[in-house]
Amino acid sequence: QVELVESGGGLVQPGGSLRLSCLASGSGFSIDSMAWSRQAPGKQRELVASISRGGGTNYADSVKGRFTISRDNAKNMISLQMNSLKHEDTADYYCYVAAFSISSGVREHYWGQGTQVTVSS
Repeated sequence: QVELVESGGGLVQPGGSLRLSCLASGSGFSIDSMAWSRQAPGKQRELVASISRGGGTNYADSVKGRFTISRDNAKNMISLQMNSLKHEDTADYYCYVAAFSISSGVREHYWGQGTQVTVSS
């Protein structure tokens, strides 16, 4: 079982920056891919950025050049550096982890509880 704890959300002015972090804890698992997604009020959840165990990254077109995803495999931690924030970045941000159970070999999926990001002047 994997528990995800997110931190770093808050209120920021347009053009500002925030850094989100997510720590995965538990035992009996090996983390594969990690990602951040977001859900704005009245909209569907969308993938913001993902990162493979080897460090390969993918970004939504809407955040390319502004957001940077990174991970620390030793700490089982993922971060999202968000720069040049816009009103439309306002959303609840969710950490996602895909992890292999060491006992069964099954690839399982886990979501954090979400952290709110509000971009407003």
